[in-house]
Amino acid sequence: MDPVVILTLVAAIVVVFLVASTVRIVPQARRYNIERFGRYRRTLQPGLNLVVPVADRINTKLDVREQVYSSDPRPVITEDNLVVNIDTVLYYQITDPRAAAYEVADYLQAIDQLTVTTLRNVIGSMDLEETLTSREEINSRLRAVLDDATGKWGIRVNRVEIKAIDPPHTIKEAMEKQMRAERDKRAAILHAEGERQAKILTAEGTKQKDILEAQGTQQAMILRADGEAKAVELVFQAVHRNNADPKILAYKYLETLPHLASSDNNTFWVIPGELTEAVRTVTRAFGDQSTAGPPRTARPEEAATAGADDTSHEGRTPELDAGWTVSLDAATAADEAEKQAAAAVSDAKAEAEAAKSPQTPRRGRTSGG
Repeated sequence: MDPVVILTLVAAIVVVFLVASTVRIVPQARRYNIERFGRYRRTLQPGLNLVVPVADRINTKLDVREQVYSSDPRPVITEDNLVVNIDTVLYYQITDPRAAAYEVADYLQAIDQLTVTTLRNVIGSMDLEETLTSREEINSRLRAVLDDATGKWGIRVNRVEIKAIDPPHTIKEAMEKQMRAERDKRAAILHAEGERQAKILTAEGTKQKDILEAQGTQQAMILRADGEAKAVELVFQAVHRNNADPKILAYKYLETLPHLASSDNNTFWVIPGELTEAVRTVTRAFGDQSTAGPPRTARPEEAATAGADDTSHEGRTPELDAGWTVSLDAATAADEAEKQAAAAVSDAKAEAEAAKSPQTPRRGRTSGG
């Protein structure tokens, strides 16, 4: 082969290599640190960049986006001498690529160790209960310490979160028992409150029921008394308006005697003391009819005298003469009325006893004694 051609090919290859070494393309959100003969020269920005071949070289390639770093669980001792395992999550971002590459050898390891030491200092001043309930305070104190320490490394700590706090197994069992006791206590309190409210509502309902029943009974008694009063008043007015004969009143009195024992619950009977007077009235009435002869025509003088008497005694019920002599027929009528009254009372007693004991045969009612 011709030497000229070989030299031409070698020169072309060298030119292509130099051009490729001169051009550097940096992706978005990336930063490249350039060193010239081992010394920091500059940081390449995203896009097309030109460097000196052979003299310049890329030392570190950094990602300036916000990144997440999760640490492993680390044992931490609380103020009450309990060992808990705590793991954290760190959100950070590189703000100065040169400082991140030359101010610290390994910024992730440095941040991890700084997080552990700061966490032990913070948790060491808290007991277990305060540690479990003060996560926001712990996060704030960790972020303040890390942000102050990592500022010179070209790193900004945006957020620090405690991912988990694991107390010892025995402490977990004690906490579970405590929570179970608290829940049982709340359940017992709620149950007692429910029973109390139920009893109160039941008592209120019973009270309202008794009040309404008493009011209903009161109104019924009032209405019943008004009805009886009006009935008695109507009967009284009818008797006085019609000017009833004493014979009719005495007969109705004797007629109501059998009803004294008509109730099934009666165990004894009271015979009123006016029975003899009623019988005597009937006797006088029948005696008056038996002794009186055929009607005779009244004389004018007697008619005038009777008219004057009727005028002077208007509105009064005529009464029988107390000194009137009972004839033999009147005595017989009185005996007959007394026998009928006694028979009526006996029949009433027999009917009441038969109603109480169905095996006992009822006695037929006798008429005429």
